[in-house]
Amino acid sequence: MKTRISVVAFLFCALSIAAEVHIALPDSSTWSGQALKEYIGQTVVFDMPMIVCNNANGNYIVSPWRRFQPECQGVAGSDEYNETVRINSTCMFSLSGVSGYHRCGEKIYGLRAKVNSTSSLSMQGGTWRGNTRADLEASLPELGDYRLLVCGFNLENYYLTFGSMGARSYSEHQDQRAKVSKALKKINADIYGLVELQQGNEAISEIVSDLNKNLPGRNYQFFHESATGTFQKVDFVYDANTVEPIGTPVETNVELSYRKKMVCFREIATGEKFIYSINHFKSMNTGGADRRENEAKAVVSLYNSYRRDPHIAENDVLIMGDMNCYAKTDPIMVFTEKNKMLDLHRAFHADSSYSYMFGGLASYIDHAISNETLYRQVTGMAGYHINSDEDDYYTYDKSNDKTMFRCSDHDPVLVGLKLDSTLSQPIVPYFNNADMGKDSLSFYYVYTSNEEPVVYFDLYSINGMPICPPTKIIYNGDIFEKHTKYYTLKDQNDNLPEELKRFLPLQPGLYVLRFYYNGTVTSHKLIVR
Repeated sequence: MKTRISVVAFLFCALSIAAEVHIALPDSSTWSGQALKEYIGQTVVFDMPMIVCNNANGNYIVSPWRRFQPECQGVAGSDEYNETVRINSTCMFSLSGVSGYHRCGEKIYGLRAKVNSTSSLSMQGGTWRGNTRADLEASLPELGDYRLLVCGFNLENYYLTFGSMGARSYSEHQDQRAKVSKALKKINADIYGLVELQQGNEAISEIVSDLNKNLPGRNYQFFHESATGTFQKVDFVYDANTVEPIGTPVETNVELSYRKKMVCFREIATGEKFIYSINHFKSMNTGGADRRENEAKAVVSLYNSYRRDPHIAENDVLIMGDMNCYAKTDPIMVFTEKNKMLDLHRAFHADSSYSYMFGGLASYIDHAISNETLYRQVTGMAGYHINSDEDDYYTYDKSNDKTMFRCSDHDPVLVGLKLDSTLSQPIVPYFNNADMGKDSLSFYYVYTSNEEPVVYFDLYSINGMPICPPTKIIYNGDIFEKHTKYYTLKDQNDNLPEELKRFLPLQPGLYVLRFYYNGTVTSHKLIVR
């Protein structure tokens, strides 16, 4: 009797199975929401994670990939730019039936949803994971084995003159102050470069007082100034127990005053030095990019004169701040292309880095740029996503939320430093040789030590979908240059791991290749045509 199956039950099971369609991992070069057209009215299960791309006012937009600002990915009109524009326009779904609050960047694994249309889903089940408030409260981003932690942070109008900028009343400011204090305490940096402070000493003094109260053992200081007013300014807060400034900050007033400063800091424990430049360029709605380009040139000019001062005598520089322009625009290329500096967002995170959200697009206008000599002493860099991924509702003036989250509209950007002047020689980052095709992918890496390092690589799509896990590079091919090793991804390569072969041939599109070596990560964009 136990083996008998009711015909009705059997038919019910068969219909249930037929009604639940699994949507396999999409190919970003071809897949779009139109693929769901035949399933309208049915329930489907997505085998790939869906990512929250927008959560404004509790209205959720999800996609198989994060949507990024095109001008952070490539120069306008380039292949990278055009591909990003195309991808951004596909596979966006409004998701109803969401229970609880979820941040941008959270992923839903095994999303079960009814297909209402090619752009609308009703959630019925799934597992939320990653980028939650609990994740961010547990730890800072991984920054390697640093000795000094440097933070660049736009505080979104930290003013004590109420009603002009920032808080509209004393009560609102106290809520803003509490959220900012919690964030700065959590970061626990040795040096803060702060943006959108009220000019004068009152606002920054309040911040320093809170820091010293919240972090016993620290001895935070700031640079007093005689000027007062309601202008915005940038400035520094530093722990006098770990670093000491050499003199007072210098600044340039090109285009805007009080918003481009730099100072040289000496690490007390080692005597090592570096120049820290904090900036706030003109906003995007006040003048063209040429004005921000003028500001970038002024920062470079100030650096070149400041570093030659005999009291400074230091070349290593870290340039941070809200520059109100994307990575692949002319003002930033003043640093990266014309002066051969390195964009740390791209060096450590390729095209997945962000610190700011606008219109559902992740981007970074809060930059971290170093010259080549300091690059070797950077152990890690990351945006700390406590703000950009939050619904704007959680700001101090709109809710009773008492956490550090959404204390600003910008994420703090963190850089780990392990200063060592013996490493202050220009480093040639890893290169790929751009010999890329549909059936194979060749690249090479360069190392500078006498002994060949152990190097791993991994590969993922431009939208963060993994193509292969971290894989040790095994030499194949001829050595054409000293300290150079070549590697080819193709089916005929005997050294190619089996788990990677199944991904070949690579589909046309954008990819990111990352190298791991001696605690550092470098990333490179690949275009497969």
